Amino acid sequence: MKNQLLKSIFTCIALFVTSVFFGQEYSFKNYDWNEAENTINVPQKYKDEKEVILNRTIKIEMVIEKNQAAQYRLIHEKKYINSDDAIERNNKIYIPFDNDVNILVTKARVIQKNGKVITLDKKDVKEEVDEEKGMKYHYFALNGLEKGSVIEKLYVFEEAPNLKGNTVKMQDEYPIADCSFELIAPEHLVFKTKSYNGLSEPVLDDKKIEHKKILTVTEKDVPALSDDEEYSNWNVRIKLFRYKLDSNTYTGGKNLNSFKEYATSTFEIINPALDKKQEKAVASFCSGIEVSKDPQEQIWNIENKIKKTIVYDKYIDTKPGLSDVIKTKQANSLDIIRLYIAVFKYFKIEQNLVFTSNRYKIPFDKDFESQENLSEFLFYFPAVKSYLTPTEIEYRIPLFPNNLGNNNGLFIKEKVFAGVPMGIGEVNFIEIPGTEITHDFMDITVDFTKDIENPLITSNMTYGGYSGLNFQPIKDFVSAEQYQTMLKSIAENYTLKTEYKTLTTENDGTNFIGKKPFKLNLTFDGKDMIQKAGGNYLFSVGQTIGRQMELYQQNKRELPIEIEYPHYYTRKIKILLPDGAKIKNLDKFAMNFKTELNGKTEAAFTSNYAQNKNEVTIENTEFYNIINYPLTSFDQYKAVINAAADFNKIVVIVTQ
Repeated sequence: MKNQLLKSIFTCIALFVTSVFFGQEYSFKNYDWNEAENTINVPQKYKDEKEVILNRTIKIEMVIEKNQAAQYRLIHEKKYINSDDAIERNNKIYIPFDNDVNILVTKARVIQKNGKVITLDKKDVKEEVDEEKGMKYHYFALNGLEKGSVIEKLYVFEEAPNLKGNTVKMQDEYPIADCSFELIAPEHLVFKTKSYNGLSEPVLDDKKIEHKKILTVTEKDVPALSDDEEYSNWNVRIKLFRYKLDSNTYTGGKNLNSFKEYATSTFEIINPALDKKQEKAVASFCSGIEVSKDPQEQIWNIENKIKKTIVYDKYIDTKPGLSDVIKTKQANSLDIIRLYIAVFKYFKIEQNLVFTSNRYKIPFDKDFESQENLSEFLFYFPAVKSYLTPTEIEYRIPLFPNNLGNNNGLFIKEKVFAGVPMGIGEVNFIEIPGTEITHDFMDITVDFTKDIENPLITSNMTYGGYSGLNFQPIKDFVSAEQYQTMLKSIAENYTLKTEYKTLTTENDGTNFIGKKPFKLNLTFDGKDMIQKAGGNYLFSVGQTIGRQMELYQQNKRELPIEIEYPHYYTRKIKILLPDGAKIKNLDKFAMNFKTELNGKTEAAFTSNYAQNKNEVTIENTEFYNIINYPLTSFDQYKAVINAAADFNKIVVIVTQ
């Protein structure tokens, strides 16, 4: 969710520099590729690679034209294609732009091994519509692409200046022979920059273009970093360059776009004075919210009321007042924040508005005060130490999108100075609810006493926290028939697609999210888990816990482990045998795999068994207490993950 509030707060950010820009065209207006070039020169070290970016050039320049600030962005890339897979991946070139961007140059060409050049320009751009997402994409369809050829593309865009913060990726899934980035700006603008993950520092040139300065970052022979490793966060491990406007020597402005400035300005906008009409509308709205003495339940009731009453749409215009929001039942980002705050004040609930970022895209860097860090928002409640997401309809406190947690955030708190409330910004860490919330239980009984070839299996499964969130909201958003189909699909994970005898659920629907776990109760015949071998019966008991993830790593692991959220599993399997029956291979259930960090077990899979006459009990626990594990712990972590998959494959021998 892109935060529209940021735009409404700082749309005038470029204006304070426009009066001192020198009117001029951007410096790379005449930039072009070499039309005469029709030979393919690939460095020897890359000859056998399947795909290589030979050159990637990015330029961003800020200028003033006709008293309007503008930014021009150039992307020029040459890519060597040397495999059938690479041809398939690259037979379409998607043009990267937003609706508010003006495309000035867009062209592409294919240089074949024999020197033939196939050129495409604006007239060759095709359109693709994603009906599900409601989005349009524009692309070139490449013809004549063959192994050993080169794809070259060139774009120039005109767009609004980005002064509050931007990140440029300088690494890819494929090797880059030569990569460069230039930031070109008026000489009186000073930018703060930061290089990440071993990227070289920028070089400043204030002589090349009159009244301009150029910050250049260049990298050669950038190694590929694969984006297909499970349980990782590729976007934050590649070489990155970040910049933001920090000061203006002409006006004397310093520490621009700071968190302090953002907190102060935002607080004023989200806390407007309410007239009597607005107060009456809020009071009337709050009268329909159930009152609770439990602080978290009261917050839950507020969230539930707003999410079931007001439709959130970040693209609509801001309403004149909260009475209009309540009347129309529609709200954009600013509207929804104002409504929540007004309702929290009515119930005297202390809250902090928290701005953060998606940790899988741009993690919040507390040491680099870029407003790019502030693209998402949550509410935090000190009294219950929990978070609420105001815009995601399927969530309820204490659950919120996990990609916003395990991350820093800017907490905007209200402080009163001389009787005047003000917003104070403070950077804190956003904890994701732990295993006390996301704890799954599985209680399974396998009864052979009536029929040794077809045991009756009873499975009672409880999904807590984020696990339950995968199931609970669905009931409220699909038809009864669709919901039953979904439940059947879930059940098939445990029944091996065998038709179940009974299926019941508990605590499904949004009214239970964050309050009670989702429960699924199954009974089914286990004949498909039995194979007869002479006088023995081979029972795939491990399959009763459902299919399990396996972690394969054919190549050397490059990225540390990062999981979505902490979680815990407790499983108990009871096998009831008929008189005279015996069971073998129980020793396979003795398993103990752990991941230890600093002398503490942070992930584990442990399993054991016990037998009392005709009753066998198998118990295992699996847990992941933390989100990040270092690369040095990968082998231990992989062993824990794969232990569950190995358990799933265990077969016991039952004899009569």
